[in-house]
Amino acid sequence: MTEVNDKKTLLLVDDEPTNIKIVNSILKDEYKIRVATNGAKALELVTATPLPDLILLDVVMPEMDGYEVCTRLKNVSATKDIPVVFLTGQTETSDETRGFEVGAVDYIHKPFSPAVVQARVHTHLALRGVRQQLAQQLDTIKKELEVARKIQLSILPHEVPAVRDLDLAARYIPMTQVAGDFYDFMVIDDNHIGILVADVSGHGMPAALIASMLKIALAAQTEHAAEPAQVLTRLNQTLCGKFHGHYVTASYVYLDMERRILRYAGAGHPPVLMFDAATGKIRDLEENGFFLSWMEDATYSSREVPLGHGDWVILYTDGITETKNREREEFGMERFRDFAECNSFLSTEQFASKLLDEIQKWSGRAQDQEPDDDVTLVVAHLV
Repeated sequence: MTEVNDKKTLLLVDDEPTNIKIVNSILKDEYKIRVATNGAKALELVTATPLPDLILLDVVMPEMDGYEVCTRLKNVSATKDIPVVFLTGQTETSDETRGFEVGAVDYIHKPFSPAVVQARVHTHLALRGVRQQLAQQLDTIKKELEVARKIQLSILPHEVPAVRDLDLAARYIPMTQVAGDFYDFMVIDDNHIGILVADVSGHGMPAALIASMLKIALAAQTEHAAEPAQVLTRLNQTLCGKFHGHYVTASYVYLDMERRILRYAGAGHPPVLMFDAATGKIRDLEENGFFLSWMEDATYSSREVPLGHGDWVILYTDGITETKNREREEFGMERFRDFAECNSFLSTEQFASKLLDEIQKWSGRAQDQEPDDDVTLVVAHLV
């Protein structure tokens, strides 16, 4: 037998004294019972402390029927989660459907069967307990995710570095609170900088933890910053064996502003886009090896290309090119290249913002909707 102080509270609403007497006799030994004989009184009693754990509500009552009472209860934050079980002598499907539409969880039909009444009440109280427990767990998870989000944001660069004759901009938009995209800079001096953009497979906490590992692994590559193939090789060796079921794609670019050259290596990542100011055309830089963390003996190669005044270098993750519109058509590389060619007159900040606006419009999503995938963009312009 449940202790008196631990008894759940039920609100019984019925205008017929006989029905109240029957239901009360069935449940009084196990539960605390409040009684209301009309809808107005029910709405008054439901707010008394402690709030009822379940409401047994007659459908047919004068002045305010059970449907209206239930509707009002579901429109108030304090009472919307209290389960409502209708008491009724009606057996029409349309009547029951209306009850579920206004928020009831079940029906108990008259004449009352003590076994059925006890079983239905017990079941819905148990279900409410499970829902409350899940809600608490979800709240805990949300708080932990928020902490993880703040930690993850803290490992990303707080601002773009200053490098001679180079205009830089970066954008990072996670699909979820914590994500798998990552970017970082290795600033050697005023003339030399390394840029890494990476994409961890999957989303959520595991991908975010792997991205955090990348931060630590990249920081150890400063002495090899000028050799992109070496950087990716060492990152791969560091990550291999540390996790299973995930992999990392990456682009690494080293910009030598003194000699005006770019060195590039990739690991299963979309190509770097390079806009040639002299010709007004954009081209792909693709020197891809195997993605990171999967094969310890994977090898990587790099290529070197000259840089000219006004050239652009664009690193990104596939969240940009694979964004789909309402017809499930991807934004794609061709549109991305066209956009880059047509907007080379902008500053990098303007370019990045305008591109993300274009992606947003293409997707048809509202501003507060999450993207289809994590989006990361780093833009460099030689000025």
